[in-house]
Amino acid sequence: MRVAVVSDIHGNLTAFEAVLADLRHTAPDLVLHGGDLADAGSSPIEIIDRIADLGWPGVLGNTDEMLIHPESLEEFARHSAAPASLWSAIRDIAAATRTALGEQRLDFLRSLPRVQALPPLGLVHASPESCWHAPSSTTTDAELEAVFGSVDQPIVAFGHTHHPFVRIIEKSGLVVANTGSVGLPYDGDPRASYLLIDDSQASIRRVEYDREKELKLLSSCGLPGAGWTAKMLVSASPQMP
Repeated sequence: MRVAVVSDIHGNLTAFEAVLADLRHTAPDLVLHGGDLADAGSSPIEIIDRIADLGWPGVLGNTDEMLIHPESLEEFARHSAAPASLWSAIRDIAAATRTALGEQRLDFLRSLPRVQALPPLGLVHASPESCWHAPSSTTTDAELEAVFGSVDQPIVAFGHTHHPFVRIIEKSGLVVANTGSVGLPYDGDPRASYLLIDDSQASIRRVEYDREKELKLLSSCGLPGAGWTAKMLVSASPQMP
């Protein structure tokens, strides 16, 4: 069975359409989404509507959670060493995105679980306990086992960090894979990223897309923070607003 996991679209319609075209080529039997669908990109409405129409199973991401539960952002910010200006910018973007989406689309986000188990795959956004805290690509095997072993599936996929990787835990054989990000890569590679699992073999797909087209959409979308998102698209790395 071939399964794809598409995560961290972040409202990037151009990248998402390129990934959809690639999915038609790779022809998975099942596609899941890993959350962080709408916030910070040019086209939050279009992304939510497309995902809902496609009927892909998926999980709640941290930016999805902050849209439906703003207090989750405040809780995370209280324990962060990041400057107050960062959280102020994120609040502004979230407020505008929340208003743009409207209650019906927010209800769609409210319906998303934190964990999907579709044997042999388990899917979370960041970790089973939190949409906000995920291990990094340099985390030890023991730490990955400790975080994801409770999902109780031989393959566990997650997103959130925007740094794709596939690791096999030697002791247990557990496969842990980070999907990377469709819409906002942070690993220096500007191409969209998603995970493809083919007969339990996990690999990362990278997909070229027209970044200039997406940058034009950002410049005209009218959402706050569009310039910040554009900087991250150009650099394929995190940036301060």
